[in-house]
Amino acid sequence: MTETLTETVTETGAEAIRQPLTVHVPLDGGRDYDILIGRGLLAGAGARVAALGARAAVIVTDETVAGLYGDRVRASLEAAGLRSGVIAVAPGEASKSYATYAAVSDGLLAHRVERNDLVVALGGGVVGDLAGFAAATLRRGVRFVQAPTTLLAQVDSSVGGKTGINSPLGKNLIGAFHQPRLVLADTAALDTLTEREMRAGYAEVAKYGLIGDAGFFAWCEANWRGIFAGEAQRDEAVAICCRAKAGVVVRDEREDGERALLNLGHTFGHALERLTGYDSGRLVHGEGVAIGLALAFRFSARLGLCPGQEAGRVANHLALAGLPTRLQQVPGGCGGAEAILDAMAQDKKVRDGALTFILARGIGQSFIAPGIDRAEVRAFLDDELRAE
Repeated sequence: MTETLTETVTETGAEAIRQPLTVHVPLDGGRDYDILIGRGLLAGAGARVAALGARAAVIVTDETVAGLYGDRVRASLEAAGLRSGVIAVAPGEASKSYATYAAVSDGLLAHRVERNDLVVALGGGVVGDLAGFAAATLRRGVRFVQAPTTLLAQVDSSVGGKTGINSPLGKNLIGAFHQPRLVLADTAALDTLTEREMRAGYAEVAKYGLIGDAGFFAWCEANWRGIFAGEAQRDEAVAICCRAKAGVVVRDEREDGERALLNLGHTFGHALERLTGYDSGRLVHGEGVAIGLALAFRFSARLGLCPGQEAGRVANHLALAGLPTRLQQVPGGCGGAEAILDAMAQDKKVRDGALTFILARGIGQSFIAPGIDRAEVRAFLDDELRAE
């Protein structure tokens, strides 16, 4: 299996016809695919999807994104000779449920999606996870394309083949590994995001620097405003994050080892999402991740693994970008230390009942830390909840 990743860009002098950045994901068994990153990709989606060879391509999206891009993408697909349709679900994390998964699966069958056809996941991380899982299980597996429209989905959840839904017992506990055949990351779609959605996605951008690339984190500190403003730094950041994730996925597709590092901050963050009932009015995924990143670094410092000034630098940058970094910033609260620990007990990285955390020896120096003592975590959480 090769691990060579490519990234190319060709400019003709006008942004409107600028060629997209390309990151290649070289998985074996004929499952390799490209991630295309640039402005205006959705309008030309039809030709690229048709090139994958299919008679039909049915869009799964949410009601908000359907109103913005559904007709445009469907028209592009049909202009390329593909029979198409649109299935729209309610926006928000609550749609990653058994009931919505069943409705989407039945909808795809009603649209006569066959094994050689394609599902197009048009939307954020919720839609990508939901549509991807439906594709993974429909007729025992049909192909799908990711067309992410949020920063969070473009830099993280659309790449790597993790699909799934939530259980009342925890986030993403029902799912499958099912790689897309193509990812179309139209960075112009991010222009329609709210400031809160951009901030939430930015938490995942910063995460990649914190995991293993201190230079990229420093670049983020200098360039984050350009990412938010839609300048050239936006496409560059998306490409860097996708290249980093693609490399990890190629080396550890099914999260048997290194891929767990991508969950930096998520053990805390997922617990907070569960405790807020996946209510996006209170907490969205990226906000939970931001708090989790700050907690992971402060916990690492508490254990003597990481310099305190490094933990402070992480929290300061996230706060500067408008993200929460403290448990007290969860609207409506998140319960006590024991409640947070109980929510963590359903984390996918739990082994034999013991908690596994992603911790850090410094910025860009994260590592997998299995078997962390529950009492030590509880004492840390108690102190964090009392912090001003």
